Order: sequence, then C-alpha cells, then structure tokens
Amino acid sequence: MHISGAEAVIRCLLEEGVDLVYGYPGGAIMPIYDELFKFQDQLNHVLTRHEQGATHMAQGYARTSGRVGVAMATSGPGATNLVTGIADAQIDSTPMVCITGQVAAHLLGSDAFQETDIIGISTPVTKWNYQVTHAEEIPEIMAKAFYIARSGRPGPVLIDITKNAQFDFFDFSYETCTGIRSYVPKPTLTKETLIAAAELINAAKKPMIVWGQGVLLGNAEEEFKALVEKTGIPAAWTILGLSGLPTAHPLNVGMVGMHGNYGPNLLTNECDLLLAIGMRFDDRVTGSLDTYAKQAKVIHFEIDPAEVNKNVTADIAVLGDCKESLAQLLPLVIANSHPEWLAVFEGHQKTEYQKVIHQDLNPTKTGLTMGEAVEAINRHTGGDAVIVTDVGQHQMVTCRYAKFVKSKSNVTSGGLGTMGFALPAAIGAKMGAPEREVVAVIGDGGYQMTIQELGTIFQGQIPVKIVVLNNDFLGMVRQWQQLFFDKRYASTEMINPDFVSIAKAYHIDAQSVSKREDLDGAVQAMIASEKPYFLEVCVEKEDNVFPMIPSGASVSDIRLE
Repeated sequence: MHISGAEAVIRCLLEEGVDLVYGYPGGAIMPIYDELFKFQDQLNHVLTRHEQGATHMAQGYARTSGRVGVAMATSGPGATNLVTGIADAQIDSTPMVCITGQVAAHLLGSDAFQETDIIGISTPVTKWNYQVTHAEEIPEIMAKAFYIARSGRPGPVLIDITKNAQFDFFDFSYETCTGIRSYVPKPTLTKETLIAAAELINAAKKPMIVWGQGVLLGNAEEEFKALVEKTGIPAAWTILGLSGLPTAHPLNVGMVGMHGNYGPNLLTNECDLLLAIGMRFDDRVTGSLDTYAKQAKVIHFEIDPAEVNKNVTADIAVLGDCKESLAQLLPLVIANSHPEWLAVFEGHQKTEYQKVIHQDLNPTKTGLTMGEAVEAINRHTGGDAVIVTDVGQHQMVTCRYAKFVKSKSNVTSGGLGTMGFALPAAIGAKMGAPEREVVAVIGDGGYQMTIQELGTIFQGQIPVKIVVLNNDFLGMVRQWQQLFFDKRYASTEMINPDFVSIAKAYHIDAQSVSKREDLDGAVQAMIASEKPYFLEVCVEKEDNVFPMIPSGASVSDIRLE
C-alpha cells in the first residue's frame, strides 16, 4: 500500500483499535486532519476548545475504559498547550499517546513560524517521546508508542511528526509491537519474595494495607479483595486507589493522607506491618518521612523498581504485576482476622464522626456544606456513578464522602494536582464508559480554568453532569491562609460570573441552589436528566476540610479541628 505519512498515521491508529481521538487542528498537523476527515466513519474526532482539554479528555477516557487515550495538536503553542495534561498523565500513570505536528524537517532549529522543541520540552514528563522526520518511520514508531504507553507502569508518549513526513509517500505495512530490547515493562516475580512476604503477614498482630492506583491499573481488584478478606487486614486507600475496594466493605478503613481519615493516618505509626500495594509513598500520604511507620516492617508491592526505596525503605520488595503477585501470594497466607486491631480503627472512626463527619453531613449552620452536596449525589446515584473531581477542597471532601460500589469510579488529578482537570476529564470519562452516569464535582476556581469545554459538551451533546461547589474562594489556599498565614487572604477571594447563564448560553440545562431544602430535588433532577446538566451549589464561604495533617508534619499530628 503506497500511501502518505499522514494516511499512515490514521491507519496505525485503526490498527491499534483506536476509535476516538481528541484534538485541535492547525497548520503543521493539517495533512493528518485531512486524512482523518476521509476516515471519519471509522475514527471519531472530538474537537476540543483548548489543547489542554484534549489531554484531560484522553486521560478521563483512559481511566474509565482502561484503553490508551489519544490526543492531537499542531506545532508550537498547540503542542505546548498539551504539556500540562501530559505531565498530569505521567505522574498519575495514565496511558496516553499524543501526536503533534511539526514544521518541515529542513526548517527545524530555524525558529520557523510555530516551531517549538516539543521533544526537549516534553522529555521530563513523558514515558517516551520521538520526532519523526521520515514517513517510513511512522508505522514502527506508532506501534512502539502504543506498546510503551500501555505496558508495565502506564504513561504518556508523545510523537512529533514533521510536515514533510506527513506529505511524503512510502510503502505502508504495520506490525504490532510486542517488545523492545532493553525495555522491561514488568519485573520478574520471584517466589522467594512472596514466601518472605507471607511469613511476615502470617506473623503480624497489627497489620495494615495501604493500596493505590496500581490495583486498578493492574485489574487486580478481585485478587486484592480476596487477599484482604482472607487475611482480615484493615485496608486504607490513597485517592487514586479509591474505588478499588467497595466503600462499604467492612475492612475498608478509609483514606490516608493530608485530608484522610483519622484512624488510618494515626495507626500508620502504630501498625507492626505495612503492606503497600501499587502506591508510591507520595509526600501527601506520608507526611514527614522521619517519623513515617518507623515501627513497622514494610512490604512494597510495585511494578516500577524506581519507586522501591525511593521514599520509604522496604523490608521486602515484591516486584511485578500486582494481579500476578497477589494471586500467587493468596495460597501462602493463612486465613486470619484481627478483631481487636480493627476495633481500634473503629474507635478512631467514631471520634472522627463526632468531631468532623457529623458536622459536615448534618450541619447546624444555615449555609450548605460541600459534604451535604456529595451525600445528595450518593443518594441519587446509589454509589454507581463515576465521579470526576478537580483539585481543592471539593476534591478532598468528595473523596472522603463519595460512595462507590464499582472499580474505576473515581477520576481525579492526584500527583500533579491540576486545576481545570475535571470538566474535560469528565467528558472523556463519559465517552470511555457511556453506560455509566458521570458526575463532575468542581470548585469555582478550577471550573473557570477550562470552562470553554462547555462548547465541546454542547457540540457533542455529551450527557455529563456538572456540579460546581461555589464558595467564591480558592478554598484550599484560603484554608491554608487561615490556619498558617494569620487569615491574610491574599488573592484567593473570587468575584464569579453567573455560572447558570453561562451554561444556558451553551444550551445546557442549568440551575443554582443555596438553600438546604432545595438541594435534594435539584440533584434528583440533574441525575434524572438524559442530557448534559449544570448545577451550582452555593456553599459556606469559609468552611475548612478536616482532618488535616499540616504540611511536613507527621501523620501522628493529624488535626480534627
């Protein structure tokens, strides 16, 4: 088949099973878009309103579908606008392939119109990147891109294609990539480490599990649940691990980290064995490393050897895919229960409920709380929805109070903490799981960073539900200013527009509530709608999120007020 490089790109996508691409056209990628037009019956393209939106949509799609998300942009500013989403995908291990156009090869390095060194710019935030300057390179490079993005610890790949490589013709053939010399996506699991891990687990009196997104990325939810139930070990989650075990499971003891639950944070420094499964000991989870779990033996289940002993020293590192690791570990551990140890968690949960949770969900104050809004969403979705959050107070409250019965239900920006993530990510999440209800819960600050993607929702009639918790503040920054900067609210109070009118301008059904008696009915109407829907919930301006571990403090220093 003698075809152009541009057509080859489209045919490579189809060979990889891609049926959906997010992007924004421009001069340097126009040949690829011209070919895309010819294949539109096989490959759906979603025109975003900003290139950053394309990457977040690709992330949301990948997180709910388990497939590789694809985003495209032109050279120069189009390519640089992808970088935030690429960096987000890198730190949160999201499989994504980004394709950028580039000026012709003979112009590289000449500061040509809309030329930027996107390879140099993106190198620190991609799993792999490559610049194609000859058309005949395209099939091999595209095959490698998808293999690298999805294999092992997933991540984003960027392929930059010069304009001459898009125009030139060559004899096309495609071979799926199944391996690359010197790239080992999955370490070899050793029986010795499993036996050693099982011995520690069987002997432990106060064991604790902290699991992360590795359980979800490895599709190891059933193996993980079986291990938890056989060993009887209390299990806590990082925010990216949320939904890996149903929220109501009796051994699910809540969230660890800066705004996590009281018990699992405190008891991290009291357990005698800490099993870390598919998590990377992020600083928001550990607090001060000088005091983190020093009394405990640590077993780290991890696919990426670079994460082992990076922050917390492991007594045993079980390297490998956690689906395989947990399945092979299960026969080696004894059936057990830890009722007295679990009762300690339950006691701390009662304390947290009395001092924090009850006030969040059953407030006596006049204004609405963020917790009430999340509870209303729980009631009307039955814990069956995908909930997408942005970054800030609303994110922490939603992760704390959302109820989930299915895996891959929590989509958020974890490691990078990207404001503006939620609205476009919710679009991708809905397209990745069209059979599921998708609700985006967003703060008024982050919402306005990508509010233009309402145009994408309108044009595509994508039935996402958008809830903006509006406190007229950059709430998380304001909370820190209140607690640690003597209430100097420097540049955090916001004068917001009429969000309902903006949504209606995009022909999206919308309403606003500020009274408690109106909240439940408004959420019910939103969930009942089969179309896109916007709901503004006006909440207390100066509510804080507790518990809270001050930055750099020990997890034992967690504050309830």
